Amino acid sequence: MSVKAGLPPIARADARLFVLGSLPGDASLAARRYYAHPTNQFWRLLGAAIGEELQLLEYEQRLERLAERRIGLWDVIASANRPGSLDQAIRLAEHNRIEHLLHDFPDLRAIAFNGGTAAASGRKLVGSQSEIALVDLPSSSAANTRSFAEKAAAWAVLSQFL
Repeated sequence: MSVKAGLPPIARADARLFVLGSLPGDASLAARRYYAHPTNQFWRLLGAAIGEELQLLEYEQRLERLAERRIGLWDVIASANRPGSLDQAIRLAEHNRIEHLLHDFPDLRAIAFNGGTAAASGRKLVGSQSEIALVDLPSSSAANTRSFAEKAAAWAVLSQFL
């Protein structure tokens, strides 16, 4: 089984919010873009939370909008063995040093975890002594069968950190 390595963090130095996934799926890794699979609802959900239709923009424009809104993207897992794209298949995960976000981004107000796998590992890595908000979000993956409206209601909390 081959090791899949994630993508580098994307953020300006003044980021106030980071959204962390688990490990990009195969479509995202192949495209070298966050949330590249067409059925993943990430761009619609985040766009709804910040009042912009991000899914209508080209990828580079999406990243520019996130930078303007002081939002960073990264993943909890740096690399892992994983057949396919499902989080349940992740084995032998190596984690990113996300605890460094607290020091490297002095304006950081919140870290949001996209899905249960990201939240479970991410909360352990950040620790409970953190003075920033830790937000667990329902996964934007199409594998999460909750309705878009239900997911969007949960994701709406992100607007308070911008």
